[in-house]
Amino acid sequence: MQLFKTLTPVKALSFDLDDTLYDNKPVIAAAEQAMLQALAQQVPETTKLDSEFWWQQRLQLAKTNPAIRHDIGRWRLLGIEAGLVSLGLATGDAAAVAKMAYGAFLAERTRISLTPDVIALLSALAQRYTLIAITNGNACIDKMGIGELFEFSLQAGPDGRMKPYADLFLAAANRLQVQPNQILHIGDSHRADVMGALNAGCQAAWLDHHQSAISVLPHIRLTDVQQLTVLL
Repeated sequence: MQLFKTLTPVKALSFDLDDTLYDNKPVIAAAEQAMLQALAQQVPETTKLDSEFWWQQRLQLAKTNPAIRHDIGRWRLLGIEAGLVSLGLATGDAAAVAKMAYGAFLAERTRISLTPDVIALLSALAQRYTLIAITNGNACIDKMGIGELFEFSLQAGPDGRMKPYADLFLAAANRLQVQPNQILHIGDSHRADVMGALNAGCQAAWLDHHQSAISVLPHIRLTDVQQLTVLL
Protein backbone atom coordinates (compact mmCIF):
# COMPACT_ATOMS: atom_id res chain seq x y z
CA MET A 1 0.00 0.00 0.00
CA GLN A 2 1.17 3.53 -0.78
CA LEU A 3 -0.16 6.66 0.88
CA PHE A 4 0.09 9.65 -1.46
CA LYS A 5 -2.13 12.14 0.36
CA THR A 6 -3.03 12.35 4.03
CA LEU A 7 -6.57 11.14 4.64
CA THR A 8 -8.95 13.52 6.34
CA PRO A 9 -11.61 12.02 8.66
CA VAL A 10 -13.80 9.50 6.84
CA LYS A 11 -17.42 8.72 7.69
CA ALA A 12 -18.36 6.51 4.76
CA LEU A 13 -16.58 3.99 2.56
CA SER A 14 -17.84 3.75 -1.01
CA PHE A 15 -17.03 0.59 -2.93
CA ASP A 16 -16.96 -0.04 -6.61
CA LEU A 17 -18.12 -3.62 -7.19
CA ASP A 18 -16.83 -5.16 -10.43
CA ASP A 19 -13.15 -6.14 -10.26
CA THR A 20 -12.87 -4.52 -6.83
CA LEU A 21 -14.65 -7.03 -4.62
CA TYR A 22 -14.45 -9.94 -7.11
CA ASP A 23 -13.12 -10.89 -10.54
CA ASN A 24 -15.80 -9.74 -12.96
CA LYS A 25 -14.42 -11.27 -16.16
CA PRO A 26 -15.80 -14.81 -15.64
CA VAL A 27 -19.10 -13.33 -14.48
CA ILE A 28 -19.56 -11.37 -17.69
CA ALA A 29 -18.38 -14.31 -19.82
CA ALA A 30 -21.03 -16.56 -18.25
CA ALA A 31 -23.69 -13.87 -18.66
CA GLU A 32 -22.82 -13.34 -22.33
CA GLN A 33 -23.05 -17.09 -22.93
CA ALA A 34 -26.45 -17.25 -21.25
CA MET A 35 -27.65 -14.41 -23.46
CA LEU A 36 -26.40 -16.10 -26.63
CA GLN A 37 -28.02 -19.40 -25.67
CA ALA A 38 -31.33 -17.71 -24.92
CA LEU A 39 -31.24 -15.93 -28.27
CA ALA A 40 -30.40 -19.13 -30.13
CA GLN A 41 -33.40 -20.88 -28.61
CA GLN A 42 -35.77 -18.16 -29.78
CA VAL A 43 -34.13 -17.07 -33.03
CA PRO A 44 -32.02 -19.87 -34.59
CA GLU A 45 -30.47 -17.41 -37.04
CA THR A 46 -28.47 -15.92 -34.16
CA THR A 47 -26.46 -19.11 -33.61
CA LYS A 48 -23.89 -17.92 -36.15
CA LEU A 49 -23.46 -14.61 -34.32
CA ASP A 50 -21.09 -14.02 -31.43
CA SER A 51 -20.81 -11.34 -28.73
CA GLU A 52 -18.94 -9.05 -31.13
CA PHE A 53 -22.04 -8.72 -33.31
CA TRP A 54 -24.11 -7.57 -30.35
CA TRP A 55 -21.35 -5.22 -29.18
CA GLN A 56 -21.37 -3.58 -32.60
CA GLN A 57 -25.12 -3.05 -32.27
CA ARG A 58 -24.53 -1.18 -29.03
CA LEU A 59 -21.81 0.93 -30.60
CA GLN A 60 -24.19 1.94 -33.38
CA LEU A 61 -26.80 2.96 -30.81
CA ALA A 62 -24.25 5.03 -28.91
CA LYS A 63 -23.38 6.95 -32.06
CA THR A 64 -26.93 8.25 -32.35
CA ASN A 65 -27.64 8.43 -28.61
CA PRO A 66 -24.39 8.88 -26.63
CA ALA A 67 -26.26 9.25 -23.34
CA ILE A 68 -27.42 5.62 -23.54
CA ARG A 69 -23.93 4.53 -22.45
CA HIS A 70 -24.65 5.80 -18.94
CA ASP A 71 -27.23 3.02 -18.45
CA ILE A 72 -25.47 -0.14 -19.51
CA GLY A 73 -28.45 -2.37 -18.80
CA ARG A 74 -30.79 -0.43 -21.05
CA TRP A 75 -27.98 -0.01 -23.58
CA ARG A 76 -27.55 -3.78 -23.81
CA LEU A 77 -31.29 -4.40 -23.99
CA LEU A 78 -31.80 -1.92 -26.82
CA GLY A 79 -28.70 -3.26 -28.58
CA ILE A 80 -30.16 -6.76 -28.61
CA GLU A 81 -33.43 -5.40 -29.91
CA ALA A 82 -31.69 -3.44 -32.68
CA GLY A 83 -29.71 -6.51 -33.69
CA LEU A 84 -32.83 -8.62 -33.93
CA VAL A 85 -34.58 -6.00 -36.04
CA SER A 86 -31.55 -6.00 -38.36
CA LEU A 87 -32.05 -9.75 -38.76
CA GLY A 88 -35.62 -9.18 -39.95
CA LEU A 89 -37.73 -9.52 -36.81
CA ALA A 90 -40.70 -7.24 -36.40
CA THR A 91 -40.17 -4.53 -33.80
CA GLY A 92 -42.64 -6.02 -31.33
CA ASP A 93 -41.17 -9.52 -31.62
CA ALA A 94 -37.64 -8.15 -31.35
CA ALA A 95 -38.53 -6.28 -28.15
CA ALA A 96 -40.03 -9.40 -26.57
CA VAL A 97 -37.08 -11.63 -27.46
CA ALA A 98 -34.61 -8.95 -26.39
CA LYS A 99 -36.29 -8.69 -22.97
CA MET A 100 -36.07 -12.46 -22.53
CA ALA A 101 -32.41 -12.62 -23.63
CA TYR A 102 -31.45 -9.71 -21.41
CA GLY A 103 -33.20 -11.43 -18.52
CA ALA A 104 -31.00 -14.49 -19.09
CA PHE A 105 -27.94 -12.25 -19.16
CA LEU A 106 -28.90 -10.43 -15.98
CA ALA A 107 -29.64 -13.64 -14.07
CA GLU A 108 -26.07 -14.81 -14.66
CA ARG A 109 -24.56 -11.36 -14.33
CA THR A 110 -25.92 -11.01 -10.79
CA ARG A 111 -24.90 -14.52 -9.72
CA ILE A 112 -21.79 -13.43 -7.82
CA SER A 113 -20.17 -15.11 -4.84
CA LEU A 114 -17.70 -13.17 -2.72
CA THR A 115 -14.84 -14.98 -1.02
CA PRO A 116 -15.10 -15.40 2.78
CA ASP A 117 -12.13 -13.09 3.36
CA VAL A 118 -13.79 -10.24 1.45
CA ILE A 119 -17.05 -10.72 3.36
CA ALA A 120 -15.11 -10.71 6.63
CA LEU A 121 -13.33 -7.50 5.62
CA LEU A 122 -16.60 -5.76 4.73
CA SER A 123 -18.20 -6.95 7.96
CA ALA A 124 -15.33 -5.50 9.99
CA LEU A 125 -15.37 -2.19 8.11
CA ALA A 126 -19.15 -1.93 8.53
CA GLN A 127 -18.66 -1.88 12.29
CA ARG A 128 -16.78 1.40 12.00
CA TYR A 129 -17.97 3.09 8.81
CA THR A 130 -21.12 3.45 6.76
CA LEU A 131 -20.65 1.34 3.63
CA ILE A 132 -22.20 2.17 0.26
CA ALA A 133 -21.68 0.92 -3.29
CA ILE A 134 -21.25 3.10 -6.37
CA THR A 135 -21.12 1.16 -9.61
CA ASN A 136 -21.22 1.74 -13.34
CA GLY A 137 -22.45 -1.84 -13.71
CA ASN A 138 -25.59 -3.68 -12.66
CA ALA A 139 -24.36 -6.09 -10.01
CA CYS A 140 -26.68 -6.38 -7.02
CA ILE A 141 -25.35 -6.26 -3.45
CA ASP A 142 -28.46 -8.04 -2.16
CA LYS A 143 -28.06 -10.95 -4.57
CA MET A 144 -24.40 -11.35 -3.63
CA GLY A 145 -25.36 -11.55 0.03
CA ILE A 146 -23.86 -8.34 1.38
CA GLY A 147 -26.86 -6.03 1.23
CA GLU A 148 -27.24 -5.94 4.99
CA LEU A 149 -23.71 -4.54 5.33
CA PHE A 150 -24.41 -1.59 3.03
CA GLU A 151 -26.55 1.48 3.54
CA PHE A 152 -27.41 1.59 -0.18
CA SER A 153 -26.08 1.06 -3.69
CA LEU A 154 -26.09 3.62 -6.51
CA GLN A 155 -25.99 2.54 -10.13
CA ALA A 156 -25.14 4.51 -13.24
CA GLY A 157 -28.21 5.10 -15.34
CA PRO A 158 -31.04 5.05 -12.80
CA ASP A 159 -29.08 7.17 -10.30
CA GLY A 160 -27.02 9.46 -12.55
CA ARG A 161 -24.30 9.54 -15.16
CA MET A 162 -21.57 6.95 -14.88
CA LYS A 163 -18.22 7.52 -13.22
CA PRO A 164 -15.98 9.52 -13.75
CA TYR A 165 -18.84 12.03 -13.78
CA ALA A 166 -19.45 13.26 -10.25
CA ASP A 167 -23.20 12.54 -10.22
CA LEU A 168 -23.22 9.31 -8.22
CA PHE A 169 -20.72 10.53 -5.66
CA LEU A 170 -22.59 13.76 -5.05
CA ALA A 171 -25.89 11.88 -4.84
CA ALA A 172 -24.32 9.59 -2.24
CA ALA A 173 -23.02 12.51 -0.17
CA ASN A 174 -26.42 14.18 -0.29
CA ARG A 175 -28.20 10.98 0.71
CA LEU A 176 -25.77 10.35 3.57
CA GLN A 177 -25.87 14.01 4.62
CA VAL A 178 -22.06 14.22 4.68
CA GLN A 179 -19.52 16.33 2.83
CA PRO A 180 -18.00 14.62 -0.25
CA ASN A 181 -14.54 14.65 1.35
CA GLN A 182 -15.92 12.52 4.18
CA ILE A 183 -16.36 9.67 1.68
CA LEU A 184 -13.44 7.41 0.75
CA HIS A 185 -14.16 5.64 -2.52
CA ILE A 186 -12.41 2.35 -3.29
CA GLY A 187 -12.23 1.06 -6.85
CA ASP A 188 -10.04 -0.61 -9.47
CA SER A 189 -10.47 1.82 -12.35
CA HIS A 190 -8.21 4.85 -12.26
CA ARG A 191 -10.37 6.71 -14.77
CA ALA A 192 -13.80 5.82 -13.37
CA ASP A 193 -13.08 5.44 -9.68
CA VAL A 194 -10.12 7.66 -8.88
CA MET A 195 -10.95 10.47 -11.28
CA GLY A 196 -14.65 10.20 -10.50
CA ALA A 197 -14.10 10.43 -6.76
CA LEU A 198 -11.67 13.32 -7.09
CA ASN A 199 -14.00 15.14 -9.51
CA ALA A 200 -16.67 15.04 -6.80
CA GLY A 201 -14.35 16.12 -3.99
CA CYS A 202 -14.22 12.67 -2.41
CA GLN A 203 -11.11 10.85 -1.27
CA ALA A 204 -9.91 7.94 -3.39
CA ALA A 205 -8.29 4.57 -2.77
CA TRP A 206 -7.17 2.90 -5.99
CA LEU A 207 -6.98 -0.89 -6.17
CA ASP A 208 -4.23 -1.09 -8.77
CA HIS A 209 -4.20 -4.64 -10.13
CA HIS A 210 -1.59 -3.96 -12.79
CA GLN A 211 0.84 -1.49 -11.21
CA SER A 212 -0.07 1.06 -13.86
CA ALA A 213 1.60 4.40 -14.47
CA ILE A 214 -0.66 7.35 -13.70
CA SER A 215 -0.55 11.15 -13.82
CA VAL A 216 -3.16 11.94 -11.15
CA LEU A 217 -2.58 10.41 -7.73
CA PRO A 218 -5.26 8.87 -5.52
CA HIS A 219 -5.01 9.31 -1.77
CA ILE A 220 -4.11 5.64 -1.36
CA ARG A 221 -2.84 3.03 -3.78
CA LEU A 222 -3.66 -0.60 -2.92
CA THR A 223 -2.52 -3.84 -4.48
CA ASP A 224 -4.97 -5.98 -2.48
CA VAL A 225 -8.36 -4.98 -1.10
CA GLN A 226 -7.37 -6.63 2.20
CA GLN A 227 -4.97 -3.74 2.75
CA LEU A 228 -8.04 -1.74 3.79
CA THR A 229 -7.63 -3.34 7.22
CA VAL A 230 -5.35 -0.36 7.91
CA LEU A 231 -8.58 1.63 8.31
CA LEU A 232 -9.75 -0.49 11.22
